[in-house]
Amino acid sequence: MKRGHLVGVDVGGTFTDVFVLDLDEGNISVAKVPTTAPDQSVGFLEAVTTGISSVPQITTIVHGTTVATNALLERRGARTGVITTKGFRDVLEMRRRDRPTTWGLWGTFQPIVPRDLRLEVEERILANGTIDIELDVTGVREAASYLLQQNCSALSIVFINSYVNSENEIKAKKAVQEIWPNSHVTVSSEILPEIREYERASTATLNAFLQPPVSDYLEMLETSLEERDFRGQVLIVQSNGGVMNLERAKALPVRTALSGPAAGVIAAGYIGTVAGYPNIISCDMGGTSFDVSLIVNGESSLTAQSSIGFGMVVRTPMVEIVTIGAGGGSIARVDEGGLLQVGPGSAGSNPGPACYGLGNMAPTVTDANVLLGRINSESPIGGKLKKLDAEAALRAIKTEVADPLGINVYEAADAILRVANGKMANAIRLVSVERGHEPGTFAAMPFGGGGALHAGALIKEVGLDCALVPRFPGITSALGCVIADVRYDQIQTINQSLDSLDLASLENQMVLYCKEGHQVLDRSGSTLEKRTELFELDMLYVGQTHTVKVPLALNFLDDSLNVKREMIQQAFEEAYLQEYGRLLSNIAIRVMNVRVAVIGHRAKFDLSLLAPSESSSLDEAIIGKRSVYIEGNWLDIEIYDRLSLPIGARINGPAVLEQPDTTIFLEMDMVGSVDDYGNFLIRVEN
Repeated sequence: MKRGHLVGVDVGGTFTDVFVLDLDEGNISVAKVPTTAPDQSVGFLEAVTTGISSVPQITTIVHGTTVATNALLERRGARTGVITTKGFRDVLEMRRRDRPTTWGLWGTFQPIVPRDLRLEVEERILANGTIDIELDVTGVREAASYLLQQNCSALSIVFINSYVNSENEIKAKKAVQEIWPNSHVTVSSEILPEIREYERASTATLNAFLQPPVSDYLEMLETSLEERDFRGQVLIVQSNGGVMNLERAKALPVRTALSGPAAGVIAAGYIGTVAGYPNIISCDMGGTSFDVSLIVNGESSLTAQSSIGFGMVVRTPMVEIVTIGAGGGSIARVDEGGLLQVGPGSAGSNPGPACYGLGNMAPTVTDANVLLGRINSESPIGGKLKKLDAEAALRAIKTEVADPLGINVYEAADAILRVANGKMANAIRLVSVERGHEPGTFAAMPFGGGGALHAGALIKEVGLDCALVPRFPGITSALGCVIADVRYDQIQTINQSLDSLDLASLENQMVLYCKEGHQVLDRSGSTLEKRTELFELDMLYVGQTHTVKVPLALNFLDDSLNVKREMIQQAFEEAYLQEYGRLLSNIAIRVMNVRVAVIGHRAKFDLSLLAPSESSSLDEAIIGKRSVYIEGNWLDIEIYDRLSLPIGARINGPAVLEQPDTTIFLEMDMVGSVDDYGNFLIRVEN
């Protein structure tokens, strides 16, 4: 029986990438096309049909999307209303009393929902779950009717203390559904049954804000694929690195806020582990941003909360990623103080860097690489542009950087790259050095269209062990889509002292979430090799604010877990000691939240499929020479076809390696070699 094709699609700010695996023949193909804005579905379909000619042969498409991310960053979600407890309409605006400029008294913030669309109703549940004031159901209907008159297409219901008792929220949802014309109604206790009203209100409201645009996009994809006789399943990558089906993605779009970048981290962890480098710092450099994440022993780090722009807090499990504005399209400029700045503004895919010739006159990182000969202007990646305009890059850098700084244009281009490299190095230090990790024990994995151009500079600047450039750097996130597992996460606030913790109730909650998770996995439609349950508590000493993640070694057998108080205390002390280096004596311990994750492991393909042909040779891979500006001098260096390099090939820098989805620049005093999986390993020589 034929198994068809498995396709991963990652939509980035500049390019849409496709990775196609023929499950029957074991063949691999890749494609890269420009991202289409504002309708990303056009580029998605173009990329899919470029990667594989016969859509009906596809059995599964796994999609990393930036629709939710862009909607949040650009505030292009739905017109949303909020119904909340009387006296709490301003929670979204008050936040945690933080401010855009930490050390200044200036800066403004506009909540995603304006005050006139945040309405209050009579109801009140106390912190112990007791209903103090019954819900005014009539008031809820009147509020919903008013919001509809104000052209709201999505609604968030957020009642105080609903995490401990959701009865009033459920009643309100039923009342609203009687008159609300669509399914875009979010209830905070269903999204995040956790203490802290601001984080819960923000997450629920952002979910409602995203439901219409994400649902519309996914429905367009479904329709377009059906028109092309697609009969398989579509899975969406979540921010936690797992995948979910379309219906769940439409209901929980906030969980896709970092969909694409998360897929890249999953791929980096898998590739690094298979290649013998389980400690990886993933460095995803696209057209707009530089995303960095730490992977220890093959496992990516998850964070419980993140912010997408200032004041838009999303509290849901996410792969921990540090993002800075240092992509290929990041714009270079001289500020009012005469200092060279790179980013965060970006030229994106349209109009793109000045060398694209599409109207942008501002210089970018890509323009600098083109001008210095590191990027071949005659053969740009992506395939749509036949050539890049090096003269346009020169004019932009001369006008905006060289002349204001009083230096020549090539020195200016080199300075742009040095500033960009410095910003990227700082991001790497943030996830490594500042968290107690020694960079020398980690390998960088540069991917995205531009990461491999800067790998050598980052090794030197940060002191990394090496860089491992994957076989298809520009398609790594799409590859991550193909190998991502199905994942279900849930949380519930407990807020009890460990000494008096109701163990039976805690175990029942865990078992309930395990069963729900397995049901979600069953409905995903995916073929799973095995399933894993993960259990974690958020705990602290009484009087503290910040919790410690406490993993519990439990086995879900016969609907029971056998939770013991002594085991919880020992696990807490181990986690606390690792985090802070000492324990606190004679202070009570409190359990704040329980977290459960159920993971369905999908089959991973053999990375040796990416390895180059045994018939290739190093000499055959040389495609010519080019003059490249290096450390103040123009040098004629060899150019290689990277995909033609044989296993075991060794190259001394400087050199340039070209392939359709990226360019690798091998710096002076560095050596590169090809491993058994086609990865290109870069080290400082001796």
